[in-house]
Amino acid sequence: MNYPDGQEVRVGHRVRLGEDSGGVVVFSIDRDEYAADYPKAEWAYLEAGVMIRFPKDGLIHFAEEDDDLELLSRAQREGDAG
Repeated sequence: MNYPDGQEVRVGHRVRLGEDSGGVVVFSIDRDEYAADYPKAEWAYLEAGVMIRFPKDGLIHFAEEDDDLELLSRAQREGDAG
């Protein structure tokens, strides 16, 4: 899955969706990347997309690209959802 600007969504990226600017990508089924707290065995049933943890809204699964999703910063190490 990609952001509207074409960059790829990766685990550990910090993102904004509307007013909620504290989102963190916790796994990407598309890239087969999962943060330690979100094991593949528990989430692979979703089959596609990414999961983002937002402070206000909790976990939101994106099966398709969303024009309102904005990358704020990358993880210090790709794959680090710290």
